[in-house]
Amino acid sequence: MVTFMKQSLIGAAVLAAGIVPGLAADPYEPQVYTPEPVYQQEEPELDYGGWYIRGDLDYHATDFRGGQYITYGPPPGTGAFDFGDIDSSWSIGGGVGYQASKYLRTDLTLDWMGEASFNGQTSGTCGGIPCVSVDTSKYSALLLLANAYAEFGTWSGITPYVGAGIGGAYVKWGDLNNTAGGITTIHDGSANWRFAYALMAGASYCLTDDLKLDVGYRYSHINGGKMFEFASGVGPGYDDGFNIHEGRAGLRYQFGGSSGCSEPIAYAPEPIDPPVYK
Repeated sequence: MVTFMKQSLIGAAVLAAGIVPGLAADPYEPQVYTPEPVYQQEEPELDYGGWYIRGDLDYHATDFRGGQYITYGPPPGTGAFDFGDIDSSWSIGGGVGYQASKYLRTDLTLDWMGEASFNGQTSGTCGGIPCVSVDTSKYSALLLLANAYAEFGTWSGITPYVGAGIGGAYVKWGDLNNTAGGITTIHDGSANWRFAYALMAGASYCLTDDLKLDVGYRYSHINGGKMFEFASGVGPGYDDGFNIHEGRAGLRYQFGGSSGCSEPIAYAPEPIDPPVYK
């Protein structure tokens, strides 16, 4: 029995000695589980192409650039206003436009400039004696412009811009009342189309995704034209045009496309889990 146990132990030791070198030569390598790749979705591009409508109000100051009139004998010639002032007034307008890109839009606008009073003075003679006249009238205009604007991106809902417009103005003068030496002469007022242009600067603010508040300044120039007709040896008369300084506020509502008020949410892929070892 003892001899048999010794032989068994010796055999087990020999078997173990043969297995250990094999284990040392072939170490265990765990299997690595790699998750399937997650494909990232590209960020969506905004389509800025969209039509919009607008409505505007303003308060403006008009600079009368002077005026001349024809006089008849003796001697015939021309006279000029010593000065002329036009009261400040308001305007209301609207338009339709197209947002072409994030940085460019265009529109067509029509503004009615409300009636404003004109007060002026001329110098001449009354019965051979030098005298001055008091001249009063009223002025209004319809301003039609095709405009283009460069926008500079949107920050916290605010989009600054500059722009320019070109078009025409229908200027309507009321009757001119010329009072000199106690006598009042009435000249029929004139109405006519003239060339006009404008320069703008301002900023819009996002009220909703489609509605913006637009606040800005516009400088408008209207060329000269006929001011009043002939009466009592004087006329017609012509003004030299106007420079108009406008403080404006309005709303723009866009149909379709992106107004730039809501930027796309960047796609964030789910994090990839680290390898799992089994």
